[in-house]
Amino acid sequence: MKVIALLNRDSGTYAASANANSDPAQQVADALSAAGVDADVRSVAGDQLDDEARAAVKAGVDAVVAGGGDGTISTVAAALVGGQTPLGVLPLGTLNHFAKDLGISFDLAEAAKVIAAGDARPVDLARVNDRIFINNSSVGVYARAVVDRDATRSRLKLSKWPAMALAAMKTFVRAPMIQVRLDVEGKVDHLKTPLIFVGNNRYRLDLLKIGARDRLDEGVLSLYVARAQTRLGMLKLLLNGALGRLEQDRDFETLYPREVWMETRRSRLHLAADGEVMRMEAPLHYEILPRALNVLLP
Repeated sequence: MKVIALLNRDSGTYAASANANSDPAQQVADALSAAGVDADVRSVAGDQLDDEARAAVKAGVDAVVAGGGDGTISTVAAALVGGQTPLGVLPLGTLNHFAKDLGISFDLAEAAKVIAAGDARPVDLARVNDRIFINNSSVGVYARAVVDRDATRSRLKLSKWPAMALAAMKTFVRAPMIQVRLDVEGKVDHLKTPLIFVGNNRYRLDLLKIGARDRLDEGVLSLYVARAQTRLGMLKLLLNGALGRLEQDRDFETLYPREVWMETRRSRLHLAADGEVMRMEAPLHYEILPRALNVLLP
């Protein structure tokens, strides 16, 4: 089996491993070789991942492997949409939600064995306008908090989590609400909310599995609109989330559509997709892409 494995050298986990005097590319090459995979392992800049993945497909390899966190995997996955070349996943990031929900081991050697087995199966992806995402996207307080976090890190030279704590407090003080027009498969509602969450397939927000998915091939989006409309309601939502006490019926309006249109008074909106924040032209058009990606699975 011949693969091209792409590692994001700009990621935090890659830098941490390199700073610990270990070579991430060599570790991946050794693990794949031990599993019987002929791998060309490449460490590339984050903004080159898409081009490298498309070039790997043209090279005719048996699979394109993404090594990194959800952002890295999302970028490589987007380059493989609609084609026959499968994606191999090496979960080398911090959270690795996509790999976890697909049952792929976080152990590098075990994940390499999954790639070597070559069992490719189709899974769904989601898209907002022209942006593919593998996990979820959101509009509202989370996207604003990440923007503030990055500005705080740049200004105060803080690490990620202290900066996020300060940004969350700043966002809470502002208590930003968005006035939104939602068109969910022809049903139109005008809502006021601090947060709209759109997931690739059904996310569970019960007491035991916050943010987990049981499957990624049901062909639906999960649409969660926070019911909170005041600063106190927003505080309760944040606390319940931190304590693992979110409840779908109490805290969210929940739907499982295939397509959603979203409009606000603004022509451009901040949104988060797979942990990355960007500005995008409105209206936002979310849709599920059934069985759009072949993934090597256990």
